[in-house]
Amino acid sequence: MGLMFGLLWLFTGFLQGVHGQGVYAPPTVRIVHSGQACNVEEERYSERVYTIREGETLELQCLVTGHPRPQIRWTKTAGGASDRPGDSTLHNGTLKISNISRHQGGRYYCKAENGLGSPAIRSIRVDVYYLDDPVITVHQSVGESKEQFYFERTVFLRCVANSNPPVHYSWRRGREALTQGSDAGVEIYEPFFTQGETKILKLKNLRPQDYAGYTCISSVRNVCGIADKSAHFSLNNRTAPPSIKLLMDDPLVVNPGETVSLVCVASTGDPPPSLQWVRPGGEGLPKRSVVNGGTLTLPVVTVEDGGTYSCVASNNVGNAAKKSANILVRGLRKGRFWITPDPYHNDDNIQIGREVKISCQVEATPPEELQFSWLKNGRPIRSSERMVITHTDTEVTPGTTNLDIIDLKFTDFGTYTCVASLRNGGTPEISIDVNISSTTVPPELSVPRGRSHLIAQEGDTVDLQCLVSGKPKPIILWSRAEEGGAAASLMPDGSEQTESYDGVLRISNVTREMSGTYRCQTSQYNGFNVKPREALIQLVVQFPPVVEPGFTEIRQALGRAFSLSCRLLRAHPARLLRYEWKLGSRLLTVGQFADDRDDTSYLVKALNREGYGEYTCDITNEAGAGRCTFLVTGKAYAPEFYYDTYSALWQNKPRVYGFKLQWTQMEPNAVDRILAYRLGIRQMSQSRWWEQEIAMEGSIQKGELLTYNLTELVKPESYLVRLTPITRYGEGDTTERAITYSAPVNPHLREFQCGFEDEALCLFSQDKTDDFEWTRHSAATRDTKYTPNTGPSTDRTGSKQGFYMYIETSRPRLEGDKARLLSPIFNTNSKTSSSSSVTYCFSFYYHMYGKHIGSLNVFLRQKGPTVTDTSVWTLVGNQGDRWRQAKVNIHPAAAFQIVMEGVRGAGIEGDIAIDDVTIEEGECKDPPPNNLRSLAPPSSPHIWQLSVTLSLALIGRQR
Repeated sequence: MGLMFGLLWLFTGFLQGVHGQGVYAPPTVRIVHSGQACNVEEERYSERVYTIREGETLELQCLVTGHPRPQIRWTKTAGGASDRPGDSTLHNGTLKISNISRHQGGRYYCKAENGLGSPAIRSIRVDVYYLDDPVITVHQSVGESKEQFYFERTVFLRCVANSNPPVHYSWRRGREALTQGSDAGVEIYEPFFTQGETKILKLKNLRPQDYAGYTCISSVRNVCGIADKSAHFSLNNRTAPPSIKLLMDDPLVVNPGETVSLVCVASTGDPPPSLQWVRPGGEGLPKRSVVNGGTLTLPVVTVEDGGTYSCVASNNVGNAAKKSANILVRGLRKGRFWITPDPYHNDDNIQIGREVKISCQVEATPPEELQFSWLKNGRPIRSSERMVITHTDTEVTPGTTNLDIIDLKFTDFGTYTCVASLRNGGTPEISIDVNISSTTVPPELSVPRGRSHLIAQEGDTVDLQCLVSGKPKPIILWSRAEEGGAAASLMPDGSEQTESYDGVLRISNVTREMSGTYRCQTSQYNGFNVKPREALIQLVVQFPPVVEPGFTEIRQALGRAFSLSCRLLRAHPARLLRYEWKLGSRLLTVGQFADDRDDTSYLVKALNREGYGEYTCDITNEAGAGRCTFLVTGKAYAPEFYYDTYSALWQNKPRVYGFKLQWTQMEPNAVDRILAYRLGIRQMSQSRWWEQEIAMEGSIQKGELLTYNLTELVKPESYLVRLTPITRYGEGDTTERAITYSAPVNPHLREFQCGFEDEALCLFSQDKTDDFEWTRHSAATRDTKYTPNTGPSTDRTGSKQGFYMYIETSRPRLEGDKARLLSPIFNTNSKTSSSSSVTYCFSFYYHMYGKHIGSLNVFLRQKGPTVTDTSVWTLVGNQGDRWRQAKVNIHPAAAFQIVMEGVRGAGIEGDIAIDDVTIEEGECKDPPPNNLRSLAPPSSPHIWQLSVTLSLALIGRQR
């Protein structure tokens, strides 16, 4: 196949150009849909609404024009934060969301930009339709009249279903349909505050016949094919809301490691309620927990499992019942101590004859079981006049005990032990030893000599050290200290404060953000309860210069002058900075920065071949160097393929097709003149490339459109094309694009029919240059709330399910706004001589009803060097509430399209619809007597194009 392709392949080409900006154009964008939409309609105040059923596939395509080819980005707002749509795929501007959910509804934006003008943005609102199963809840009210001694029992059955669009409800009692007024004892109403979301059935003064089965049917009227759903409730004289009991103590105090069971039973309730265990705040149950009916079992319970657990019972009658229980897991934690010298003397030291207090603190669960005892040198001590033991209230947590030694004596020196335990055991006790002696002294804090100001380089590991003395030796707390009252920064580990037991703070891989002042101070626990001692350490982190640009590619032609500049952004230290310029390994110049300069430049006066290469500028300080890199090259920029070519693909033979390849050259004057392009092409299914050089005569201008015709491409193969510019420097950047074959609609037209029943619209398309768009609709789904007295009530055949196209003239449309619908492109019959035109009958049905009807126009658009639209039919004003047929003869001389143009009138009652479009070869038979006109054949043939065809020999070069 490759050899046959090589023999058949013939390139013919011609070049055409436009000076100035040429074909460069800012982007335009249009959103089209495919997939499984229920409906697409014009929205009143913005653009379009796309309706889809939950679970279906959303597919939106962003069609763009503009050159260079715009970059496309999809975003979403409304219904969620602006973001890339979740659970979606993006391919060639097409957004596809499989199994769409209600939360993915909202407004989707397609943004296209190519660096010219402002970005183009269009949006479409996606409305996801769904219907959940309805739920019936029952409530009862009892009112007492003391004078007449009777009770009136009123029962409310409330039906609720989540849906979009709003749900409609109906009620049945047994097989009997209940409506307002059908039974004096029954009222049906919708509360004002939940309009459209709930339907309440009120049974007044409950009667025996009211004990029955009730069915609530929720419906969205089969929109998007969503079937009705129903819920059933059987009301009897036993119907009652739930009540529950908890069969355990509250609180339930357990030991760690035990198995705990919480039992919840329903004491009343009909229907039998469902039971569920929950934790407050939405916190989940422990992973090890097991739920069996109303029993929650926690095996091997831990301290973290403690807390509140709630049992909730619901049977949709009245309010749900809820009862809670607390699990307390015995435990002791966070034991601390501190020594307080005599508060009546301004002295932090412990001295004979003065008072000293030892305090011990522990967190306990449950706090009321916490008990303390004191030992001296291992022997129990009791409270006395000189040694006073006190405890805080058991309701205060954490619990604290104090040992006050009055009139300290030498014999009081020793080791005091505070023992914390729980009265009922279950957890190990905590012991804290405190030594009181002549060597027990308050802490002193200092920084080693020469360590109060540290200099480190970025990436180093640095130790900040504070020396602490005293007995007992306290814990050191490290934090950041900021000057001038500024908020303190966080520590390197992200915390506000870090504990150190040896007084050393180690910072690994130090960064410039860690520069600053650090504070070390003694803690007031596990030591003396005195004013904290503190010291400051200044840390300076040096880092190499930060420069810009980091890397830049510069494209230059030979003989030109240019300058390279490297700028210093920041550095520490920022003094004695040096710079060094090199080309490759060759030194160009060196120097030192002046105090008032932050950049250095190098000038190339005339570029020669040896001047191409990598230039570097190194700016250095004590910590290292920052580098600017400039790659100077003579490579040409990549070509820019033109994707807006009119009728790029053509066919003139049964088995092959042709393609008009067009492109512009990016920045053609940046480098030497482009001598030629190397064109490569291969079939997508093969790996072999065929190449051809296209010689260029003269200079290429910016924006100049270059054209090359590819012929003898084999149907239905797709091809990959690559294009590489060539200058005397060598090959430039390559760009690629795909060419995909698409079969034309009726390539030689004999008959064409379209009733718009297919969502593809028979390949009709919206004009990109009009003011708004035609909309596909069926009368079954069309909403006429905002525009009564206009538009059709059925399609042309009288079916409410059939589809047609119409223009919606409600706001924001203005008088004179135009919407154009374009047919596919048709080729005339090949058997007809090119010197004469062919006659076709174009017919369609139209509906123009409303007091504000504008006009409906039909144009014949013929293919040529310039596109021309010729009016062939027009009609203005109200034509009544019925479908009418129009027929007109057309005489195209070449490939053509039909343009249907609807023009908005003076008000909102101006909807215009069309249906059942037909094009048949031959003249119209019995055209209806309407305001029609026939287009006469052209008096002279068109001269489409004058070009020179170059026969190029095939180069069988393969890569």
